[in-house]
Amino acid sequence: MISFIDEVLKDLVGKSYTLSQLTFVLPSKRSGTFLKHAISKHVNETIFSPNILSIEEFVETISEFQYTSNSELLFDFYDVYLKNTPEKDLESFDKFSKWAQVLLQDFNEIDRYLIPPDDIFDYLNAIKEIEHWSLDEQPTTYIKNYLQFWNRLKFYYTEFKKHLKVQKKGYQGLVYREAVDNIEQYLSLNTHETFIFVGFNALNKAENVIIQEILAQDLGLIYWDIDEVFINNEVHDAGLFLRAHRKEWNYFSKHDFNWIGNNYSQPKDIQIIGAPKNISQIKYVGELLETIAKNKKNLQNTAVVLGDETLLLPLLNSIPKAIGAVNITMGLPLKVIPLASLFESLFNIHKSSKTLYYKDVIGVLSNQYVSQLFQQTTGNVSDNLISYIQENNKVYLQSSELKALAIEHRDVIGLLFDSWQDSSSKAITCCTQLILKIKSQLDQDKSNQLLSLEYLYRFHEIFNTLAKLNASFSHINSVATLFTLYRELIKNDTLDFKGEPLKGLQIMGMLESRVLDFETVIITSVNEGILPAGKSHNSFIPFDVKLQNDLPTYKEKDAVYTYHFYRLIQRSKSAYILYNTEPDVLNGGEKSRFITQLEVEGIHTINHQIVSAKVPVINTQLKTIKKSKDIIKTLDDLAQKGFSPSSLTNYVRNPMDFYYEKILGIKQYDDVEESVAFNTLGTIIHNTLEDFYKPIVGEFLTEGVVNTMIKNIKKVVTHHFKIEYKDGDFTNGKNLLIYEIAQRYVANFLRLELKTLKNGNQIKILAIETKNDVSLNIDDISKTVNLTGKVDRIDEYNGTIRIIDYKTGKVEAGKVEIVDWDDITTDYTKYSKSFQILMYAYMMFKSNQITLPVEAGIISFKNLNSGFLKFAIKPSIKSRTKNHTIDEAVLLAFENQLKKLIIEIYDVNLDFEEKEV
Repeated sequence: MISFIDEVLKDLVGKSYTLSQLTFVLPSKRSGTFLKHAISKHVNETIFSPNILSIEEFVETISEFQYTSNSELLFDFYDVYLKNTPEKDLESFDKFSKWAQVLLQDFNEIDRYLIPPDDIFDYLNAIKEIEHWSLDEQPTTYIKNYLQFWNRLKFYYTEFKKHLKVQKKGYQGLVYREAVDNIEQYLSLNTHETFIFVGFNALNKAENVIIQEILAQDLGLIYWDIDEVFINNEVHDAGLFLRAHRKEWNYFSKHDFNWIGNNYSQPKDIQIIGAPKNISQIKYVGELLETIAKNKKNLQNTAVVLGDETLLLPLLNSIPKAIGAVNITMGLPLKVIPLASLFESLFNIHKSSKTLYYKDVIGVLSNQYVSQLFQQTTGNVSDNLISYIQENNKVYLQSSELKALAIEHRDVIGLLFDSWQDSSSKAITCCTQLILKIKSQLDQDKSNQLLSLEYLYRFHEIFNTLAKLNASFSHINSVATLFTLYRELIKNDTLDFKGEPLKGLQIMGMLESRVLDFETVIITSVNEGILPAGKSHNSFIPFDVKLQNDLPTYKEKDAVYTYHFYRLIQRSKSAYILYNTEPDVLNGGEKSRFITQLEVEGIHTINHQIVSAKVPVINTQLKTIKKSKDIIKTLDDLAQKGFSPSSLTNYVRNPMDFYYEKILGIKQYDDVEESVAFNTLGTIIHNTLEDFYKPIVGEFLTEGVVNTMIKNIKKVVTHHFKIEYKDGDFTNGKNLLIYEIAQRYVANFLRLELKTLKNGNQIKILAIETKNDVSLNIDDISKTVNLTGKVDRIDEYNGTIRIIDYKTGKVEAGKVEIVDWDDITTDYTKYSKSFQILMYAYMMFKSNQITLPVEAGIISFKNLNSGFLKFAIKPSIKSRTKNHTIDEAVLLAFENQLKKLIIEIYDVNLDFEEKEV
């Protein structure tokens, strides 16, 4: 394959041009590196490198102006806005920046295409007046302000332009317009120069004028790269611009149009691959590269072109290890590197509130860079701070509170959490000092931290830029405004990769591929909305006005990408074109029209295939743990402490949970309760009722006592809320509702008690929150185990002893009924409640605290209308006959099931086997 650059150099050498004396102008800087390398192959002697410029650099040289950053332009524009807008209509910088960005883009387009500003702004103003025409003599204030805004646009443009000209700087369009005005003077001073324009396609009006002027004065040559298939087809968008140039430029009435090639029609292996979702595309690219690498000695002439540049990181992780040199021409966006999330979190903390929200604090303390600053020989202090927040249920915190807990790290906590007082200067200072502290910590670490140091360096540059802007302008008057600018800077900035630009596999975006040719190209994300980008209208200038003034619309932008797409394939021998078969709103639309066009035009045989995502088979086998001697010993220790009803029902539910919790001692993660958890609510209600009933143990319940309890509900519930919810706030929001619900639950229960007493029933309180510890001999395994548990309440109801368990959740009567005794230790969902209350009755009986017969059951606070839900034995599921009495026969039957369950837990031949729950 002979590349386009090689063809150009061969032609110039053939025409006896001295390459070192030429000035090459290219569409991008990237192609200049390849041009230098190609020159070395076409000369046989040592020469000075020719002058190689991108078109932007060339125009800047002609104009004698300098490009300025978007951020500086925004500040300069705001200065002009403040001076030329009535005070009553002025907006803050934050609001101004949102629409000014769009307007600056429009100014840029107007100047790049040399549109007379008076024409377009007067035309725009007239359109808006017609749109808001009304029979009313006096338009509304809103319409007046709206029309005044459009009327001022021309004035803003004129004054802004004057402001920038004085400083000899500007946005791209202004620099281009100045270059057009200055082209004759520039050429008169550079008559000895020869300019070679290489590989251009879509030119704006300013570039058109500049290049044509140079060609007219015979000071240069221009080389196009177009195939006859595209330029001779009047409807093919790949040749849209070059057909226009050939037709409209006077230069080509006397000179040849160089060059129209016939490379595209040569035999090619073109494969179109549809893959579901982006990651499947990238994984397939990895497989392709591995296959290509096996067939070639190197990947020198292979390029991966990412239609969607956000897929760079997944691609880097998918490149096979066998592939050696890789050159990445794209940069990694700063917004996706780990350090960006730290500053994002800090800005979110400081821009809105003076109090610190626990999730934000934990997020910052857990950050990999911040955590290192709290490292001590005794452990990591940041972990201690996080534990303190969780254990004390701290939803909101103060910086001083954290400083008191970590005195040795007060300075770091101050940088992170002391209020920025809505001061942009303090914010920048804190962030800069934090970067230096992290750098100092990384310098002490002898491990490889080069990449992290590179991250820090780039963010240090970002905050230096912000500091410079803040010092030069007085418009950053809040942290929110600074955050907007910070985001703008990192959105457009990248961390550049270092490598050998001419060696190995090339990874690039579509625009970086201009002028370059590769034997093998892999193009990803060839979907509508990506390649081409399709309709997007982020402009104050309506579509019809753009057409009227020959400004580019989405149609021209689509034609630009059509050219780049086909030019990549033009000289290639193999092309792999991938698209997403399952597009969505965020990741583009259906397969691109480019693919359909390739298939329809019939020039090449297209191999089109759909690949399925290679999803790894997930092993769904349930976990099992064999019972070793150590596990049996741990079970013995647990048996000495005592098996509780909840631990045994937990085993019935899922033996693996029992293993994790009781054998390994793994506790459930205890996070901060931002809103009161259900188990906390249950504890509060239980403790409230304990406070009410404990003083009257051994006494009969009276209406007077219950009425006194009702009067004290708020006081006692509040007391227990403060204990259980620790420092959590329950004075507003969801927590206030839960606080009221707790009072309502207790009040409803006490009213039920009152109603029972008024109906002539007698209730004697025998015990409250009674702790039980009994032993159980199991001869089959020669073990004696202890049973333990706490019973909520034992009372005597009209002479019948009742064992009562409170449940704050909803329980139906069917949950405390059994038919088959064997089910009680196997079916958690149906019989766990029956198991618990029977075990309470069994322990009370064995410890001689009750005499049989008794009744046992549940009072459900969500089902109070059902009253006391008694345990019952039914002869069959459908039978209405129920036996509520718990006597020795019932407890003996339960004891047999209890022993059977504990024997199973100890059985070394039965593994702890996970259940699907």
